[in-house]
Amino acid sequence: MHDILNTMIGKGAATLDYTLMHKNQPVVDMVIDETGYIAKSRKIYDQRHLPTGIGIFKTGIDRKALNDWWTGRSIPAGRSGLDAALQSIGIATPTLLLEKCFGLSLSDQYWICPKGSELSWGNINFFQNDFSKDIGEILFGHEPPAPARISLMSPDNTSDGWLRKKWVIADGKRYLMKGGSGVYQQEPFNEVVASSLMRRLDISHVDYTLTIEGEKPYSLCENFITPETELIPARRILQTQKQPNDRNLRDHFFACCEMLGIPNIKAEMDKMLTVDYMIANEDRHWNNFGCVRNAETLQWTGLAPVFDSGTSLWYNTQRVGSSIESKPFRKNPDEQLKLIDDLSWFNMDTLERLNDEIMEIFSLSREIDHARRTEIARSVIERAGQVEKLSQEQKKRPYG
Repeated sequence: MHDILNTMIGKGAATLDYTLMHKNQPVVDMVIDETGYIAKSRKIYDQRHLPTGIGIFKTGIDRKALNDWWTGRSIPAGRSGLDAALQSIGIATPTLLLEKCFGLSLSDQYWICPKGSELSWGNINFFQNDFSKDIGEILFGHEPPAPARISLMSPDNTSDGWLRKKWVIADGKRYLMKGGSGVYQQEPFNEVVASSLMRRLDISHVDYTLTIEGEKPYSLCENFITPETELIPARRILQTQKQPNDRNLRDHFFACCEMLGIPNIKAEMDKMLTVDYMIANEDRHWNNFGCVRNAETLQWTGLAPVFDSGTSLWYNTQRVGSSIESKPFRKNPDEQLKLIDDLSWFNMDTLERLNDEIMEIFSLSREIDHARRTEIARSVIERAGQVEKLSQEQKKRPYG
């Protein structure tokens, strides 16, 4: 099936007409040119199902915003191993890979259907159908198959982030496998530490485990998106309204969520920011958190479980405990922590012996010695103590 689909699009395809689909719902007709960009948009079938943050002008759809969304689905140019992978398959840019898998992703339910074809979401989506391992293996530095045998039907074409990663299927479930960087290769271990911390604090999160491939550590997590749901990045939510000059970014995000009807955002965001403070997360940018909605009813369920916490715990510096910059609301982590009004849910007792667990997790690393893991564990407990201190201060404040 996938070989036939690849033949339909082919390499170096000319300009083609597509319908952007949301599962089985036609959304808008459009033309994609030979560079992989949307050259024209035509008939709009259902404005409600347009990707979040895409506006409509009097003259039609905001094509610039639509292209930003479309190209944003492709592998980032800075991905480890990307240049070599593209060269081996004879494709110039990651944007051109999008057509090769019809834009399908394991994060949402959008895809492009070639005009005149009889393809359906049920027959090709990656949640319910097998997909090719070729792109993932090539991105991991493995020798590619002969060009004629490479299948490009893969969710690896639409995976975000700069770290080496690939999607795998095990026991019918979809898992994301993600590597580390630099001297310490620390990010996979950080994900496991963050999972343990959030499990103890009863914070909704994606659970990560460790695996080894080719003597290198990788984190492994099951996809939390289902065939019925989808993840909408916070960056897309921000674009649903124009930000007034007198409104800060945090209040603007909350206002956008309120307008969309996304429930319980502030309380869940507070928990995410608390964890980010404790693990010294440096990269909670607007694309690595978001909200979940039902792809058919368009009803929002709330903030997505916390995921992608690897860029933390001084992963790329020798100086554990040194100053870091935080995101998304304040560069100073202490100032961002002060944005949290309610820490009544925080229970320091649940973190008993967390330092021992952190030591045990990092003991599995060949690159992280005893002194470094000791400092990491100590620093996490110290930062948890700062959260506890703020929690106690809040309890002493007068009501009203």
